[in-house]
Amino acid sequence: MLVIVAPGQGAQSPGFLTPWLELPGAMDRMRWWSAVTGLDLVHYGTEADADTIKDTAIAQPLLVAAGILGALSLFPRPSEGHRLVSACAGHSVGEITAAAGAGVMSAESALVLTRQRGLAMAEAAAVTQTGMSAVIGGDADEVAEKIRSHGLTPANWNGTGQIVAAGTFEQLAALAADPPEKARVRPLQVAGAFHTEHMAPAVGRLQELAPAISVTDPRCRYISNEDGRILHNGAQVIGRIVKQVSNPVRWDLCMRTMKDLGVTGVIEVPPAGTLTNLIKRNLPGVETVALKKPSDLDAARELIEKHGTADNPIHQSPTWHLVVAPFKGTVQRAPISEGATLAPDSTVATVVSRYEQEVLTVPHGGKAVEWLVADGDEVTPGQPLLRVHPKGSS
Repeated sequence: MLVIVAPGQGAQSPGFLTPWLELPGAMDRMRWWSAVTGLDLVHYGTEADADTIKDTAIAQPLLVAAGILGALSLFPRPSEGHRLVSACAGHSVGEITAAAGAGVMSAESALVLTRQRGLAMAEAAAVTQTGMSAVIGGDADEVAEKIRSHGLTPANWNGTGQIVAAGTFEQLAALAADPPEKARVRPLQVAGAFHTEHMAPAVGRLQELAPAISVTDPRCRYISNEDGRILHNGAQVIGRIVKQVSNPVRWDLCMRTMKDLGVTGVIEVPPAGTLTNLIKRNLPGVETVALKKPSDLDAARELIEKHGTADNPIHQSPTWHLVVAPFKGTVQRAPISEGATLAPDSTVATVVSRYEQEVLTVPHGGKAVEWLVADGDEVTPGQPLLRVHPKGSS
C-alpha cells in the first residue's frame, strides 16, 4: 500500500529546484505557475538565498509548485497515480499539495490558494514578532505541558520525539532557558507562529475566498492534518485546509492512520526528506523514497511498482456514491434497508474506535443502493461502507 506525502514550510533550501527544471516540460510549467501566482518561482527556486525564500509569502507557493511538479514527474497522467496510490497527506501547507495531487482542485487553484494563504499568514505574522522551535526528546505529554506553561502552543505534533512550539520570541526564549526534562530546544527557520491563534486573521481572509474554489472529491484517501481522519468530500478538504492555518498540525495522527491502513511504501515529493525521516522513526519497516533530486525518480518508480495497488475503491467509484470510514474502528449500521430513500443529513452509520467515534451522514440525501459491510465489522480508514445514489441520479 503506497502513500504520497508533501512537506511543509521549512523544507525549502536555496537552489533546490534547479535540477528539477532540467526535466522535459518542467520549465514551462514553472513559468506558467509563476504567472498564476505573480511570483518568479524559477528565480526563487534556483537563485534566491535562504533569507529570501524564508518569507512565508514566497516559501509557500514555491513549496506547493515544487511538490506538484515532483508528483507530475512521477505520474504524467494523474489518473494513473489515483489508481495506484492508496492515500496522500501533506504537512501544513503540504496539505494543499496533497489536495491537488488527489484531484480535489487544479494545480492553478492550489497555487492561487497557497499564494493568498502565504500573504495572509505573512500579514498576520507581522503583527507580533513570533516564531517556532522544535522540542526534541522527552515525554510527549510532559513536553506539551511545559510548552503551554510558557504561554506557547504545541503547534506541530510530529511523532515520537518531536513537538514544535510556537509563540512570541520572548516565550520561545523562556522555553529554551527552561526546557522539558530530557529534551532540547532548536529554533526553526520560519517567519511566524504558524498553526496558532496568531494566525486567526489569515483564517478569516481564506474563508472569504474558499467558496469560489472549484473542487471535486478526492480520487484517493486524503488524510487530514487536523486529526488523521480520512476525508472523502472535496468541500470538507478545503474547509479543513483553511481552518488548519490557526490549529495544530497532528502529523502523529496522520502516521497513526497510515499504520492502520497497513501502509508499506511512502514517497515524499520535493523538497523531500523531512517527512520520510519522521516516517522512518515512527513507522519502522515502511519503505521510503525522498524525491530530493530527479535521479531519485527511478527508485520512486521501483517503489510504486512494488507497493502501488490497483484496487483503490475510491478511484473506482465517485465518492459521492460512497460513505467511507474516517478511521480504523468498528462500524455500527443505522437501521437502513437497501433501496431506502434517505433525507439530506440522514445518519447512516457510526464508526467507533478506542480513541473516538464519529457519526456518518449523507449531506445530500439519496437512495441507499448497497451496504458494503455488515453491522459490527472491523473497518479500515477510507473503507467504503454504503453505496448511495444522490437524488436525481438514474
